[in-house]
Amino acid sequence: MKPEALARDWPRDIYDVFKQVAIEQISYVPDAGHTQLIKDCEADDAISTVSLTSEEEGVAMLAGTWLGGKRGALLMQSSGVGNCINTLSIIQECRFPLLMIVTMRGEWGEFNPWQLPMGQATPQTLEHAGVIVQRVDHKEDVRDVVHAAAVMTFSSNRPIAVLLGQRLIGFKDWSK
Repeated sequence: MKPEALARDWPRDIYDVFKQVAIEQISYVPDAGHTQLIKDCEADDAISTVSLTSEEEGVAMLAGTWLGGKRGALLMQSSGVGNCINTLSIIQECRFPLLMIVTMRGEWGEFNPWQLPMGQATPQTLEHAGVIVQRVDHKEDVRDVVHAAAVMTFSSNRPIAVLLGQRLIGFKDWSK
């Protein structure tokens, strides 16, 4: 078998976990790193998808999803984490589960200097807001880490963010 045939399709791994743990609502701010996952969720009639104008809308929407008896997840880029800080207090104070899948910027090979400050501050910012942070840098670990985070958030009613490292997502070369 060719090496590329052995490569894991990590967005599909996340989608499969969403199905396994009964995620029915996906809220997201459009992001190139989440493109395939968003397309997979949009193609599934059992998953409602909502494109947001800002990430904090997703925190509130997923609190409502939980109150409505369903499970959801928030997809965003690390640059949007700062937009969520005030609304994360709702999750903490009310003990709602919140699963966030965050594509990282401002790391390995970043070409855009504007992404560096928030990219470097994302883990600490989330932790200071009371979010449990788990990180994935290798595609073979995506399924297990996302599954463990989903089980943990929905069994403990705590917010968990899975950070998908920039090495996993791939080097962005805008010079061509």
